[in-house]
Amino acid sequence: MTFPDLLERHPGLAEGIRGKLTANQPLSAVTWFRTGGPAQLMFQPADEEDLAAFLNKLPQEIPVLPVGLGSNLLVRDGGLEGVVVRLSAKGFGGIEEIGGNRLKAGAAVPDKRLAEAAAKAGLGGFAFYAGIPGGLGGALRMNAGAHGTETRERMVELTAIGRDGERLVLRNEDMGYSYRHSGASKDLIFTSAVFEGVPRDEAAIRQEMADVVAHREKAQPIREKTGGSTFKNPPGTSAWKEIDAAGCRGLTVGGAQMSEMHCNFMINTGNATGHDLELLGETVRARVLKHSGIRLEWEIKRLGRFGSEGAIEPFLGEAGEFA
Repeated sequence: MTFPDLLERHPGLAEGIRGKLTANQPLSAVTWFRTGGPAQLMFQPADEEDLAAFLNKLPQEIPVLPVGLGSNLLVRDGGLEGVVVRLSAKGFGGIEEIGGNRLKAGAAVPDKRLAEAAAKAGLGGFAFYAGIPGGLGGALRMNAGAHGTETRERMVELTAIGRDGERLVLRNEDMGYSYRHSGASKDLIFTSAVFEGVPRDEAAIRQEMADVVAHREKAQPIREKTGGSTFKNPPGTSAWKEIDAAGCRGLTVGGAQMSEMHCNFMINTGNATGHDLELLGETVRARVLKHSGIRLEWEIKRLGRFGSEGAIEPFLGEAGEFA
């Protein structure tokens, strides 16, 4: 499907903008699942000033959504209405040492590149990022973590652009961080952040990073089209254990499958649609609920309009019927 061209409806949007504007940009090219419909308009700003100028002139009724590396994103087949903002590495991919055991990094920086920069600087506390396949914008938004460390333990403050184009600085305590969640307004687009580590020997840091990467390669289907962990860990247990106990390891719906290697990873085996993937996820949630009474929560973000196959009810409507 395609959306009406926003640039034709609002021709003034492009005036003075230095970044790239693309109508009906397919999002399957930028998500790790390689599925999903188009963005009505994609904007790749040249820099923070360009982003602020664009948002300042964008009519308030038009929705805006930032999309990073697309590693934990499921875009539905009907696509995303409004403007999708995707920060470029050129404008938002810098890292610099600023003293006081601190690094400043752009929101488009991949997590693993921050880990590498911290190692070079002799700063410990960042090795967990070596095993997270995403970007810092998403890590800041969802308090990404692994191996016992979370983003909130390293982030000092961040810079964001509001829906009105205003520049804001938020401290760690302003973010309302909890497990895989932040309380920051969804209208904010994070552009950079300051992180603080602890002095440590570079060789020891690199060994820790190598251990993180080795564990990931051994335990996770990293060479598949996947979105990482599908569901958050429930209190007192692990999502994969509950999925396995409910008989969902290897479960398939169309071209979507719960990985045999790590059954909390959902993969596109080659021709899955967004509908296949979300239907599989809700089938798993329904079976786990029936088996153990646990209501798994999605960790993967699902966004956009449903396609021609129709909406999918959470827990399949809790009707006890499975695909």
